[in-house]
Amino acid sequence: MVRFDETVCGNLDQALRREWLETNGLGGFASSTIAGLNTRRYHALLTAATRPPAGRMVLLSKLEETLVLNGKRFDLSANRYPGTVHPEGFRLQTSFRLDPFPVFTWKVEDIEIEKRLFLPQGENTVVVEYELEPPVDATLEIRPLVAFRDYHATTRRNDALNPAVDAGDGCASIQPYDGVPRLYFAHNAISLWPHGDWFFNFEYDVERERGLDFAEDLFNPFVLTFDLSRRSKATLIVSTKRRRAADAAPLRRAECRRRADLAQAAPCDDPLVRRLAVAADQFVVERGENKTIIAGYPWFTDWGRDTMIALPGLTLATGRHAEAKQILRAFAEAANEGMLPNRFPDSGEAPEYNTVDATLWFFEAARAYEEYSGDSAFVRQTLYPVLRNAVEWHLKGTRHGIAVDSDGLLRAGEPGVQLTWMDAKVGDWVVTPRHGKPVEIQALWYNALRILEDFARRFGDPNAAEFCGHLAGRAAQSFNAR
Repeated sequence: MVRFDETVCGNLDQALRREWLETNGLGGFASSTIAGLNTRRYHALLTAATRPPAGRMVLLSKLEETLVLNGKRFDLSANRYPGTVHPEGFRLQTSFRLDPFPVFTWKVEDIEIEKRLFLPQGENTVVVEYELEPPVDATLEIRPLVAFRDYHATTRRNDALNPAVDAGDGCASIQPYDGVPRLYFAHNAISLWPHGDWFFNFEYDVERERGLDFAEDLFNPFVLTFDLSRRSKATLIVSTKRRRAADAAPLRRAECRRRADLAQAAPCDDPLVRRLAVAADQFVVERGENKTIIAGYPWFTDWGRDTMIALPGLTLATGRHAEAKQILRAFAEAANEGMLPNRFPDSGEAPEYNTVDATLWFFEAARAYEEYSGDSAFVRQTLYPVLRNAVEWHLKGTRHGIAVDSDGLLRAGEPGVQLTWMDAKVGDWVVTPRHGKPVEIQALWYNALRILEDFARRFGDPNAAEFCGHLAGRAAQSFNAR
């Protein structure tokens, strides 16, 4: 269990350097600092993947929480505004821990209030629960702050927003703009007041440091009031599907059980390895009927190179062979002109194929899959034709000047395109073009040929095996002669 006490939580500089992440297996996530003060445009309690794993939208940015005790108001949240931090709930915070979900604890007078949140697997939902110890006569006010924007952007007050709240017994919903998901708020509050106010000028420190737009306005559609004297636990489920507050407990139990099963399936009993196995799960997400691997949070989706490099560690070493198979199938289906996609754009356009090494890493991922799973039939029937086609395209030449040269080595590159892992680009300026024959590309090309040679020999394709062996030998000779 990861835990920080009041010496860290109460020190804002330290607290803002520590961030947490919850994911939902769709590409959606929740994330912030351990103080609950958002320092990135990507921090939010519900960033939904509307077209998994892409189409990400920040729906629920955060919750403003106020505990009312003995007639006094205690704000638990914290925000950066121009020139100030307000409120300063971190001064009341006594701890933050991952157990296994993010758990925040504050102490108000002699009362301890604990907040727990998690994302159930496979849906765009966040469950937030508050509990007092000991139970006392108190109320909790919660003001949801929503954005409904692309997760790379920020939003400002605008007249296009529809402030209407559809409120019923234990559930409210909003749909601020046309074309965005309706968001449901299931709760066990005693009252809902449709407030309809904007909160202005939130500032995100990390975006300021990155030289990007760092200011945002957020909309508060209503205020929920929970009577903690009647029940010691306040529950809020925010989702793109209709839920009931009573769903929180079974959802929590199911998610705890799922994560415990992941830890149990780790390749050994070492506690660190088990934690890594659970952490690895955050990167394996849905893509259509298949699975894929997120290249990194908060802003990447699935990239071909990163997926193929990470696949053995995330899925094969952890015994998740079925997911590995789905990932390989998804990318095999996306292969075009002998190339794997470099990435699938967030907004759902056609894949981009500006990479020379993703395809070569695909060979290694296929080899590792067969080694771990023993599933030669899938490799032979589904992957082998794609791998062989890739070599054929590389021999005759494919996109971006990628082709086998007369010496058997692989050349690549054309103006304005970055093709290797050193892919920084600013405007039209490719920082490290690396046109020609980068050294690691030759190693990957040689490895790909030897893998295909082995597959061809075992799959009854002797001519291809002989040809690949000859081409690999020529590439090795040329490389070693340089």
